[in-house]
Amino acid sequence: MSPHENRPREDGLPQDPQDMKLMIHALVDGELDAAAALAVERWMAADPELAAEHARLVALRGAVANVPRPTVSDDFLARIAAIAEVRGAGEVVQSTAVKAQSQPQQQQGNVVELRPRAARWFNSFDWRQMAASIVLTAFLASGATQWLATADNGSDSFAVAVANGHRRSLLAATPVDIVSSDRHTVKPWLDGRIGVSPAAPDMAKDGYALLGGRVEVIGDRPMPALVYRHHEHLITLVAEPRQNEAKSVPVADDLSAGGFLLVHWTDDAFSYWAISDAERPALDDFVARFRAAIIANPAAGSPG
Repeated sequence: MSPHENRPREDGLPQDPQDMKLMIHALVDGELDAAAALAVERWMAADPELAAEHARLVALRGAVANVPRPTVSDDFLARIAAIAEVRGAGEVVQSTAVKAQSQPQQQQGNVVELRPRAARWFNSFDWRQMAASIVLTAFLASGATQWLATADNGSDSFAVAVANGHRRSLLAATPVDIVSSDRHTVKPWLDGRIGVSPAAPDMAKDGYALLGGRVEVIGDRPMPALVYRHHEHLITLVAEPRQNEAKSVPVADDLSAGGFLLVHWTDDAFSYWAISDAERPALDDFVARFRAAIIANPAAGSPG
């Protein structure tokens, strides 16, 4: 690495990719101020690898938060409390003995006076919380680890990743990588970068103007995303190419994730995820009109 490679960028962020990943961790943990967080969000919007790392961390954080709290038995709590009592009694006895031996030396006596206070703090510790922490740690170190490793393959985690991508787009300088209301521009651009593109009808006459498209990275897979504007709201439509074994779900499901509303449905080519902070009737109307536009122009809805 050259001496100039790790110099901070103009926005104060590090150049080194590993240091940038640490900044992503700090963002997820809420350790950045508003300016630094916004700078990191902008870099994530332009860097699919950073965006994927952020989505992975957020999904893992959500999975840990959803781990069922273990039940702590009364017998286990009693054993922990007994250990505390024995340890606390030992501290008091030792403190008293040391205090008696150090009476002639006032300075040593002042030091010893802190010992009973430490013993009282030890006895006042909430051992129920400690017991729960011990059980939770053992739980995570066992089979729960495998559950967390596979949890991000579920539809819930996919919805969370879609919500994170939509949120990043709202914070970025622009929510799209290609700015155009012409599907003949947006589709070839997406196809040229990731080899697949959904229909991109412009529904401005219906109140949903196509702004353009971008590439989303979810679970290490690049996916096409279209962006529409409805009044002051943005609607992101992520089109996940269907796997051969995937089952078609033509009926739209109303969902929510990350404080946004989602609608999910599939056809023969894609699994669609529409997300926005617009009201539910507006989002449902967008989905209905988008699906009608694809049916009216089947050729525009084919991948590639």
